[in-house]
Amino acid sequence: MPQQASILIVDDEELIRESLRLDFQEMGYITETAVSGEEACALLKEKEYDLIVTDLIMKGIGGLEVLRQAKDKHVDQIVFILTGYGELNSAIEALRLGADDYLLKPYNHDELMLRVAKSLTGRTLRQKIQFYESMLSICSECKKMRDSGEPEEKGEERWISIEQFVRKTTGSPLSHSICPDCYQRKMGELSEMIRLGRIKPRDT
Repeated sequence: MPQQASILIVDDEELIRESLRLDFQEMGYITETAVSGEEACALLKEKEYDLIVTDLIMKGIGGLEVLRQAKDKHVDQIVFILTGYGELNSAIEALRLGADDYLLKPYNHDELMLRVAKSLTGRTLRQKIQFYESMLSICSECKKMRDSGEPEEKGEERWISIEQFVRKTTGSPLSHSICPDCYQRKMGELSEMIRLGRIKPRDT
């Protein structure tokens, strides 16, 4: 988990806002709060955050607009949507618009912390890969990378997978996750299955 990651909490309900703030501070994150979408959007113009957790339904500017402005500023910005069970369809729409995850209120503390940590770790890894890709050759078709070490045979280039490259460079294996596009597609399929009554939504 990235150390001292910064999180912006946006919610017009003081109890939820302060509960999240205390939970995140306990985990070692730097936190800031906004009591409205307007305040959040003003902060986004001045500061950068590693992750934003925003309520979906608020007076004035709602969570979807906070999401839009956050992604317009940084496409890689992580945004979690907080929503009630009755707003599930709106939460799924937020995923289609680029939200990275959503949480049903009341949220489960352990699940929240796990998902936040995984998202932040994944973002850090993507940034490292993007950095290496900007410096090194990568095949546009199979996505293998040119190994900077000695070739297997004289005169031959050695190409290795991204997983092999990360393991060789950092000494750590690449943790597989799911990209936002695939996640949104999966959430759409889940929503359709819930609508058709094939599965029941999990309580949180």
